[in-house]
Amino acid sequence: MSRPVAKRKVSHLPPPLVLVLIYAAFIVLGAVTLMLPFSTTAPITWSDAVFTATSAVTVTGLAVLDTGSNFTIFGQVAIAFLIQLGGLGLMTFAVLILSMLGMPVGFTHHLYLREDLNQTSATDLLELTKMILRVVLLCELIGAALLALVFIPEFGWGMGIWHSLFHSISAFNNAGFALFPDSLSQWVGNPVINIVVPLLFILGGLGFTVATDIWRTRKWHRFALHTKLMLVGTASLLIWSTTAFAVMEWSNPATLGQLDWASRLWASWFQAASTRTAGFNTVDIGSLTDGTTLMFMTLMVIGAGSTSTGGGIKVTTFIVLLLATYAFFKRHQHLDVFRRRLGADQVMKVLALAMVSVLLILFALFVMLVFHEGEFLDVAFETISAFGTVGLSRGVTGDLDTTGRIVIMFIMFVGRVGPLTLGFLLATRKPKRISYPSGTVYLG
Repeated sequence: MSRPVAKRKVSHLPPPLVLVLIYAAFIVLGAVTLMLPFSTTAPITWSDAVFTATSAVTVTGLAVLDTGSNFTIFGQVAIAFLIQLGGLGLMTFAVLILSMLGMPVGFTHHLYLREDLNQTSATDLLELTKMILRVVLLCELIGAALLALVFIPEFGWGMGIWHSLFHSISAFNNAGFALFPDSLSQWVGNPVINIVVPLLFILGGLGFTVATDIWRTRKWHRFALHTKLMLVGTASLLIWSTTAFAVMEWSNPATLGQLDWASRLWASWFQAASTRTAGFNTVDIGSLTDGTTLMFMTLMVIGAGSTSTGGGIKVTTFIVLLLATYAFFKRHQHLDVFRRRLGADQVMKVLALAMVSVLLILFALFVMLVFHEGEFLDVAFETISAFGTVGLSRGVTGDLDTTGRIVIMFIMFVGRVGPLTLGFLLATRKPKRISYPSGTVYLG
């Protein structure tokens, strides 16, 4: 009689909580895989394995070990698989496997998938999932083919193809894992690397719903409001960050100052595109000026798009915050954009997400500063990079002690599944039965 009761208890777990447990389980399985003797070139600790698995599943890219030299081809394949799982979405992957095996995708699976894709409805999710798979495979294969033009002549056919495939997967999923200790700095002026890699993580960072909308409609006036906001917001952030980076770093001898004119432009574009979520770099991040570092931290908090392979509070959240601020000062009663009106519930959700994110970053930064010695700017940069699942580092990841690693792993995990945990908290709310008279609070 106890078995049916257990089933009922499991079935009543909220979908966001189930997804959190699934992500955690894959991190554990990934760590066990990386601990196998044939996964590494030399023995590693459980702390190294768990940190690497967490960084891969959360598509962050922060690394305590050099991926190219410390892991064998098998270990690198395992990391690439974890990146693909984390970027594509574990429930998306599971539903695809079930559908390919001809097994029914039940209502419970639809609920989990809805939470994993951050959708408001469970209808047409299977079709969306199949579209996501087509977009992902197409982009990654095209990206790998183009990167092979650079890597095959340099590393030969076997290693060249593997380098191309690994970096294409890592780039599209906004993971930032590279097989070189200096990321992609060797190709700071290479046009193919500077075009293909940024395009991959920009496409991955726009979000699957945006990609699906563009694929289906292909006309601006028919795009959904979310698609329009993402395209305008992403383009604006790219233009602003590229220009700002070039202006602030142009004469810095440790970054752009040592490069020729063309390479400076390529590097400015690459870093500006990578900063919000991807984690690749072609210049030394630890040598940036304080002003550029602060700009990078801001961009990492903003992050990529909803239902994308990136993290952060999301571009649309940032845009709605700006629009709400503008509407307040203009004394507008409603929030209108692109001839559409945003409801008060959406604005409240944005405010909640922003507040939770700020408190989470401050809490993690406080714990890091208490238990881990280091420069404030370096620690703050590392913490925000983990929250935004970006993966950029000022060179302090390898110096983290046990407490520092635990905090960074926690913030990476919450940065990836944060909306799910927030949804779980919101799902447990109870409607109020009592209505109180309105009051006045003096603000500002």
